Amino acid sequence: MLLSVNVFVSLDGVMQGPGAPDEDRSDGFDRGGWLVPHMSAHTNEVVEGWFRAADAFLFGRTSYGLLGGYWPKVTAPEDLIATKLNTLPKYVVSETLTDEEAGWSPTTVLRGGVVDAVRRLKESPGGELQVHGSWRLVQTLHEGGLVDLYRLLQYPVVVGGGKRLFPDGSTPATFAASEDGVRVLPGGVVSLTLTPTALGDLSTGAYTVDEGRSVAVLD
Repeated sequence: MLLSVNVFVSLDGVMQGPGAPDEDRSDGFDRGGWLVPHMSAHTNEVVEGWFRAADAFLFGRTSYGLLGGYWPKVTAPEDLIATKLNTLPKYVVSETLTDEEAGWSPTTVLRGGVVDAVRRLKESPGGELQVHGSWRLVQTLHEGGLVDLYRLLQYPVVVGGGKRLFPDGSTPATFAASEDGVRVLPGGVVSLTLTPTALGDLSTGAYTVDEGRSVAVLD
């Protein structure tokens, strides 16, 4: 299965607590809900497109609890996101969650080495395994080179603090976007679909003057 990370981020890269003030107050975060004023039919269309591609979901413990506490209550049959989340296989990474506590059926708890467990999961038959939210898990997947695709909705907001998609100390990486992988929505929200092209190796260069012209020279 292809592994995709699907997240909402601010201009300063924050992905913490986008949907509600009390969504994630860890580390004293008090700016939750920053995404909601910028949601629209256009952003909903993009997000539904993400979920149409899903065949299974992979969550960290916190995001599993947050989403599992909300989406089972959405029972409208025409709600694509709820239908996908409530019916497709779900995998949650946790050393403390018991099988009995993982009541958002169908759910499998992954214990032990996360990287090896997810690598085995990716080798299973299927189309796309999606990660939503799950900040700490995303860091682990990035460092392990396991992410095949990033889908981002970047909102015209500077949150000024909180958990960032790529915090300081992240392994350097380079990404590519196809011609249809970048879309500017009304209101200034940017939809990005990025494919990793290199991990741990950052290409660099410099500008220099050659015969009176400014030229770029790659290392």
